[in-house]
Amino acid sequence: MLELQRTIAKEVSLSGIGLHTGTSCTMTFKPAPENYGIRFVRIDLGGNPEIPAIADNVVDVSRGTTIGIGEAKVHTVEHVLASVVGLQIDNIIIELNGIEPPVGDGSSMPYVEQLLKAGFVQQEAPKDYLIIDQTVMYHDEDRQVDIVALPLDGYRATVMVDYQNPALGSQHTGLFDLEKEFVTEFAPARTFCFLSEVEQLANIGLIKGGDIDNAVVIVDINASHDELDKLRNKIGIQEKISIGKNGILNNKELRFKNEPVRHKLLDLLGDLALIGAPIKAQLLAARPGHKANVEFAKQIRKLYQQKKLVKKYQFVKKEGIVFDTNAIQRILPHRYPFLLVDKIIHLELDKKVIGVKSVTVNEPFFQGHFPGQPIMPGVLIIESMAQTGGVLLLNSFPNPEEKLVLFMQINNAKFRKPVLPGDQLYLEIEMTNKKSKVIMMYGRAYVNEVLVAEAEFMAAIVDREKNIGEGK
Repeated sequence: MLELQRTIAKEVSLSGIGLHTGTSCTMTFKPAPENYGIRFVRIDLGGNPEIPAIADNVVDVSRGTTIGIGEAKVHTVEHVLASVVGLQIDNIIIELNGIEPPVGDGSSMPYVEQLLKAGFVQQEAPKDYLIIDQTVMYHDEDRQVDIVALPLDGYRATVMVDYQNPALGSQHTGLFDLEKEFVTEFAPARTFCFLSEVEQLANIGLIKGGDIDNAVVIVDINASHDELDKLRNKIGIQEKISIGKNGILNNKELRFKNEPVRHKLLDLLGDLALIGAPIKAQLLAARPGHKANVEFAKQIRKLYQQKKLVKKYQFVKKEGIVFDTNAIQRILPHRYPFLLVDKIIHLELDKKVIGVKSVTVNEPFFQGHFPGQPIMPGVLIIESMAQTGGVLLLNSFPNPEEKLVLFMQINNAKFRKPVLPGDQLYLEIEMTNKKSKVIMMYGRAYVNEVLVAEAEFMAAIVDREKNIGEGK
C-alpha cells in the first residue's frame, strides 16, 4: 500500500445522465492539495457549495448513497468514490453541474478510465491511515447483515451475498491486492437489480436514467411480452426487452460469473470511503447494502476521530490510558486544587467515558471536611463526574480547547456511600441526548465496583474566550 498521499495530475471530465434522477450532468475531477480529502462541489448552485465525502454528510441510502449539506446534495456517489479509493487517491475535487454523477455503464470503470488518463501526482504528506487494531463489528438482525473489520497490516475485503433467490443464489468474492486487482477485477462490475423490483423502483421515482445498458437485470419472475412492453414504456426504455435464456434480461452477458457480488464489494469500497481516511484492515461482509455500509462507515469514522483526538492530546502512549493528567490539562481549563480527574481510561465519542480520581489524604478539602473524620464532599464527587463528562463533551466538537462546558442542571443526585482517603473513584459518564450545543448525560461514581454516587447532568458548550471575558 502507498505511504504518501496522491492526487491527480490534471483535470478530466465526463458527461451523461444519472441512474436514479435521470438528469444530465458533467462531472470534472480536479487535483487537490495535501490533506484536502475528497469533496464534491455543486458548481450549478450559488456559492459553489462543497460537500466533503464523509459519513456525517449522508442524507439518504435509498438504492444508493446520497450526501448533502443543506440544499446541496449529490446522489449515488458510491461508484465514483469506489473509483477514487480503488486508485488510492487521497485528495481530489469532484465538480458537478447537476445533482447526480453520470451513471456510465453502471460500474466504476468510466470514472477509473478518466482518472487513469489524468495520471497521478505523489504528494509529500504521508497517508493518514486508520489502522484497525481491534475487531469492529456491525450486525443488523432484521436484514441478516454482518460487517466486520479485523486487524491487518494491509487491505483486504471479502463479500458474500445470499438473496435466497434461485436467479442469483449465493455468491462470494474477495479483493486481496488493491493495486493489482481493483481496475481489472472489480471496477468493471455493473450495478444490478431483479426484474421483480423494476416496477417498484419506477413507482417510487428511482431509476429514471436506468436502461439495460447501465444495469444488469436478473430475471426472477415470469413475464409476458405485453407485461414487458408495459414495463418498458413505464421506465422509458426505447429498446425492446425480453426474457433472456441465461437468466439476464435481453440475454446480456455477465462480465464475470459472479458480477453481482463483485459489484456489492465495489459498493462497499465506495461507501467506506466515507470514513474520510484510508484504512488498514481485513473486511468481511455478509449481505451488505448501502444502509449497513454507511452505518458501519459511521462507526469506523468515530473510531478514526477518536484516534486523532487521542494523538492530539496524549503525546506518550500509555497502556490502559486514553488521557493522562497532562493530556487532561490540555483539554480542560481546571487546575490545582480543582482538577478532580487524574486519567481517562475509556472513551467512546458521543457515548461514554470512564475517568479515575485517586483520593488521597493530602486533598486540601479534607482539612475542613471533617477534622478527624475526613470524607470527600458530595459536591466534589459531582464535580469529578462533571469534569470527566467535560472530556467526553469537548471531544464531540471541533477545537475543544476553545470551548467551555457550563453545567445548566444537575438532577437526581444521590450519595450512597462515603468516599474516604485511599479510595479510587471510577467515574462513568454516558451521553443520553445531544441537541445542538445542549447535552444530557448520566453519571455514576464507583469505589471497588460499589456505587457511591450518581446524578443527571445538563450542560451547554460555549466559546471559552467570550465567556471568560464576561466573567461567567
